[in-house]
Amino acid sequence: MTTTDVTTTSPTWPALRVEDWTATRDTLHMWTQVVGKIRMAHAPLLNHWWQVTLYVNPRGLTTGSIAAGERLVDLELDFVDHQLRIRTSDGGTRSVRLEPKSVARFHAETLQALRELGVEAEISALPNEVHPAIPFAEDHEHASYDPDAVQAFWRQLVQADRLINEFRSHFVGKVSPVHFFWGSFDLACTRFSGRPAPEHPGGAPNCGDWVMVEGYSRELSSCGFWPGGGEEGAFYAYAYPEPAGFAEHPVRPEAAYYDSALRQFLLPYEAVRTSADPDRTVLDFLQSTYEAAADHGGWDRVSLEDDPTRWDHVR
Repeated sequence: MTTTDVTTTSPTWPALRVEDWTATRDTLHMWTQVVGKIRMAHAPLLNHWWQVTLYVNPRGLTTGSIAAGERLVDLELDFVDHQLRIRTSDGGTRSVRLEPKSVARFHAETLQALRELGVEAEISALPNEVHPAIPFAEDHEHASYDPDAVQAFWRQLVQADRLINEFRSHFVGKVSPVHFFWGSFDLACTRFSGRPAPEHPGGAPNCGDWVMVEGYSRELSSCGFWPGGGEEGAFYAYAYPEPAGFAEHPVRPEAAYYDSALRQFLLPYEAVRTSADPDRTVLDFLQSTYEAAADHGGWDRVSLEDDPTRWDHVR
């Protein structure tokens, strides 16, 4: 098995060039869509599609608990032992090995494991937000799995999840969980001003416009991390609708910049991991880009923000 030469500058901030694991990334993207669509098939709608996402955990990515009839089921992409683990609340377990295999094979093995556990396994046949959209059952093109690269990507997500959760704690208005969207293949967290937004025009590949209308139905400031936008991935931030002056707002650190094609601020991951203080570098980026959205958008920041240590003196 060919593996990527993953180097690190610290045990927690691994270096992973996007171009070195693109084939594996694209395969993993499709696998997460299969897993995510299983959650979507069973979970009732939550605003902005929060019911479909995955979450970073100490082993990889998980659906969390899903109601399947009168039972609960969860699916975990374990990037330590490289298994898809499926568990039900009545003690049932199955696993699917994460190894070089086609999307078609992964799809078939996963749905068979669910059927053996008595869990309804019908999902939509096509992936979303990609072009071309090859039906899962027919996708023999994506069949790569480099375990070292996948584990390094997960460790990137661990750091991003930790810091974005810290950033999230300073906001007391409506705010999403820190969660992984399998359509766009990114970790995200979104703050809301409390005001409605203009109808989103849609346009994502192989994704109904109505999906984006729901996702962007309220004025927002969103941030996250994805394996693109930089040599080793990037932290990003954007606003919808984008207020006048947003793109010109000075943000921190110096390595951050506004990408006019993506209409997002980007901070290359490699600038973070090589900085003297990666945590402060990321938190400065998240805060300053939020200020760009909130200040230019006229958000009521006094009502929406608070100090997460406000009760420490009595705890």
